[in-house]
Amino acid sequence: MIFKTQNSILSVEKLLSLKRPHKVPSGAKANTLLQNRWITRVRLKWVKNRGLDHIIDTDTDLKAACLLKDAIKRSSTGFLTANSVSDWHKLLGLTVPVIRFLRRYPTLFHEFPHSRYANLPCFRLTDTALLLDSLEQKIHLTYENDTMERLCSVLMMMRTRTAPLQSLHSLKWDLGLPDNFEKILVPKFSDDFRFAKTSSGVAGLQLSRWREEFAVSELEKSNEKSEMGNEYRQFKSGQTALAFPMNFPRGYGAQKKVRAWMDEFQKLPYISPYDDSRNIDPNSELMEKRAVGILHEFLSLTIHKKTKRNYLRSLREELNLPHKFTRLFTRYPGIFYLSLKCKTTTVTLKEGYQRGKLVNPHPLVNLRKKFYHVMRMGLLYRAKGVNMIPPLNISLDDNIENETEQEETEEEEIETGERMLRGNLRIGG
Repeated sequence: MIFKTQNSILSVEKLLSLKRPHKVPSGAKANTLLQNRWITRVRLKWVKNRGLDHIIDTDTDLKAACLLKDAIKRSSTGFLTANSVSDWHKLLGLTVPVIRFLRRYPTLFHEFPHSRYANLPCFRLTDTALLLDSLEQKIHLTYENDTMERLCSVLMMMRTRTAPLQSLHSLKWDLGLPDNFEKILVPKFSDDFRFAKTSSGVAGLQLSRWREEFAVSELEKSNEKSEMGNEYRQFKSGQTALAFPMNFPRGYGAQKKVRAWMDEFQKLPYISPYDDSRNIDPNSELMEKRAVGILHEFLSLTIHKKTKRNYLRSLREELNLPHKFTRLFTRYPGIFYLSLKCKTTTVTLKEGYQRGKLVNPHPLVNLRKKFYHVMRMGLLYRAKGVNMIPPLNISLDDNIENETEQEETEEEEIETGERMLRGNLRIGG
């Protein structure tokens, strides 16, 4: 695949016309836009990242289990029948039937026969699942303001400050929104959000007021906090451009053409994703860098630093992204990783992970690790019977912000269970 951008010249007047609703942004010197920039044509191959693929594979099952937990909670009967979930596998991103998936994890889902139809399997939440859910609700309540800020930032990037509710529902797992955010979170912050129709006529959520303190991108924040503070001050004074962190696949970083290409890209002015981009030439290199900045910021706002490509596609027009924006993920492999795992396309922000782990994980991510530990324990013992599962040490009194000791305890319990299971298999074999 050959990657290239059209050479274009942007006038000083166009740069100065880029403005937020309440503030004209500061950027790199306007005269840099008067230079012709020929970005080197570079042929790059897609390189598989097994570590990130494994994380995506794991999180797919974890997300499906959490969505099923929420669906059971929403049910008026407190359980789901096999018939009601039989066609949910695509919606949940599963490659196996939903019934088989539910039966994999007896620590979360308890199966029992229907009261009227004995041959109809039903599933309700176990006590452990209910306990985990109560911990989750506690986190949502504790970090409510943080969630509000994240949702405001998402809407502030939209062209009309409005996003379809259906798109937000698809993204609630990635953005860390509570299951019923439109009924609980939105009414609590009525000064910031209101329900409105989108330009296409569907129900949407609209930003009620612009919050200038939220209009600072994660790239700007990280540069301000880092040791490169002097460079950030130069950027704020219009003397330089902000550079995206790069983590190339092995072998790419040493290629002269790639280095030259990335150097030219990094020298382009950084346009904040919260700035109005309607006056930028859509075929310019500046617009391409602005699109990279939008995608970088959106992924930074997700708590797992990744999301599905289709979720971004549903917001393409509101985010003012090009029609073929997916090419940006493979064109900039130092910033993004595009995975084809689990029969879907997932894009990950590479700087969000180090050595296979999230950098500065959100408290909700730490709780989801507990959820996954419980899932693994159920998978180990499902063939031996639920009663053989040792009790898991999960408490509502856990310190949400610091759970390292608790996670190590649970990991030891799982490793002990694995050793016991291997021993039983050897004896029985």
